[in-house]
Amino acid sequence: MEHHRKEEGNVLAVNIKDVAEKAGVSISTVSRVLNNGKYVKQEVRLAVQQAIKDLNFVPNSIARSLVRKKTNLIGVIASDISTSFFSSTLSYIEEAASQNRYNILVGNIKDNLDKELKYLHVFKEMQVDGIIVMHEKMNKHIERFLQTLTTPTVFCSAKPRTTVDCPSVNIDDMQASYDTVKHLIALGHRRIAFIGGDTKEISTGRNRYDGYLKALVESGISVNPEWVRFGNFKMKDGYEIMQSFLQGEYLPTVVFAVSDDMAVGALNCIVDHGLKVPDDISVVGFDDSSITETVRPKLTSLHQPIQQIGQMSVDILIKMIEGNSPGVKEVVLSHKLVERDSLRSLL
Repeated sequence: MEHHRKEEGNVLAVNIKDVAEKAGVSISTVSRVLNNGKYVKQEVRLAVQQAIKDLNFVPNSIARSLVRKKTNLIGVIASDISTSFFSSTLSYIEEAASQNRYNILVGNIKDNLDKELKYLHVFKEMQVDGIIVMHEKMNKHIERFLQTLTTPTVFCSAKPRTTVDCPSVNIDDMQASYDTVKHLIALGHRRIAFIGGDTKEISTGRNRYDGYLKALVESGISVNPEWVRFGNFKMKDGYEIMQSFLQGEYLPTVVFAVSDDMAVGALNCIVDHGLKVPDDISVVGFDDSSITETVRPKLTSLHQPIQQIGQMSVDILIKMIEGNSPGVKEVVLSHKLVERDSLRSLL
């Protein structure tokens, strides 16, 4: 049989039937060889493999996955991979997935909930083996979709609503924010400005803001509403919010931003206005992403174990894919403040 005929300049695709005929076996035997199945004699396996090589046969992975009922695909919903935290976390998710022979498909939604719902439907149609969701905002349509979804799903660095039964991997964001602000107070700071995230995000927004408030109230420090602003985790947000702080009658002695990107934006704004960090104003970030070591002065930041968060999210998801219990409903990992050059003591 001629397998290398040309039609309109293109080589005709070789299919599994061609391989079977060349090797002198059945199509089902070729399928078992492709899927590393048992009960295939070694000489038959070698004959099939040689036929595949001779014909330059490329298996159709989608067709094979439908037969095996497994695609080895993990869908990931990311809020915005342009930010340092999400890009770093996504990198560790991909690494962990790859080590377990899974590939990832990324839906970068940029906080567009309609886009998120679209990607969830796409993941379902593509029969991904599991889904990782990296943010918490949802509307009633997404909530209803997740409530009825049978595909194993894990929330990574986020918490699902109580109506959505999915495990999560996170840190205690409220405690982390509280501990950071208490440390600033211990260093003599009283004029502490806060650049928060969207409070619709329970973990990254509301809980971190609540931790800030709790630390101030416990220490008898009044909250200055002029020193509290909320952004969307981008450097641009940190820069613009810092500008509003600098226009006030009094300057804060330290600015605490709930993402490293917003902290770097604030730091750049301070320097652009002729002030020094930390001599005039200290800056503290959140995440301890790789950007903390690349800026000058190096950024003090609340460390959350990004690599561990990504790794554990994948590990739990694969357990669920394999039909096992995730073992835990919510994983809460430890945090710590990593001090660098952007923070000084006033004592």
